Amino acid sequence: MLSGTVVGAANLMNVTQPAVSRTIALLELQLGFKLFERRGRRLFPTAEAQTLYREVEKLYIGAERIGQAAQDIRYQRAGAIRVASLPALSLSVVPRVLNALLATRPAVSATVQSLPSRQIAELVSTGQIDVGIVELPVSRAAVVVEPFELGRSVVLMPRDHRLAQKRVVRFADLHEERMVLLSQHSYVRYQIDDALSKANATPNVVVETPSSLIAAAMVSAGLGITIVSEWTAPTFVGADVVARPIEHAVPTRVAAIFPEGTPVSSLARAFVKELHAMLSGSPA
Repeated sequence: MLSGTVVGAANLMNVTQPAVSRTIALLELQLGFKLFERRGRRLFPTAEAQTLYREVEKLYIGAERIGQAAQDIRYQRAGAIRVASLPALSLSVVPRVLNALLATRPAVSATVQSLPSRQIAELVSTGQIDVGIVELPVSRAAVVVEPFELGRSVVLMPRDHRLAQKRVVRFADLHEERMVLLSQHSYVRYQIDDALSKANATPNVVVETPSSLIAAAMVSAGLGITIVSEWTAPTFVGADVVARPIEHAVPTRVAAIFPEGTPVSSLARAFVKELHAMLSGSPA
């Protein structure tokens, strides 16, 4: 149908001319009707052949699409990835990671949710999310945990605050300071309280919140100062707010989690690889 001759068909299929002729004859015998009229060296398709070819062509096109789709999946050029991340990283690092990931994969789409670690772990464990970014420790069965390198904490404060003149803030410097801190059931809050206690520092806690983003927003509004991870701070640092490292910094422990017993997709792996590189290179 494509070449119009037995010679052309033989060259196209890389077989001999007699093989092509035998195949046509056998197919006509099986179908019970003629496919071609032979006029000299050329083959002219019958009306029945043209009708049959229109149906067969659909299968060839479908097969080609399957092959292309398989190649796109193999090389991560197509597909979708479902991500759930801590709110702080959802506003800072995750957008940059997705931008880097999708820049070379225009046919890939992403779904992103911003949730607390406990809810992320629940969604991942039930297979509703491909990869979750959580704060450790996380207690949830049916997930595989891959920790990242430890992050550092910084003190976020107004630019005109007295401690903004310091290169490094000590926990002892926070005595009687107006502070916005994470809720007391947070593991990070436990670490902060422990460090403050060892430094004999008792801050004036004016606001407590379960979200580091809210804590940072409170600082921007002038309510006090706070301690957040180095990955949360860049979203808020600007003309009126600065971040300073804190001595004996409270480490931020973040990990990627995947559904247990389910193969991790190449897209999810590529996302985590980009995230790891970005977190490792994040400035304090």
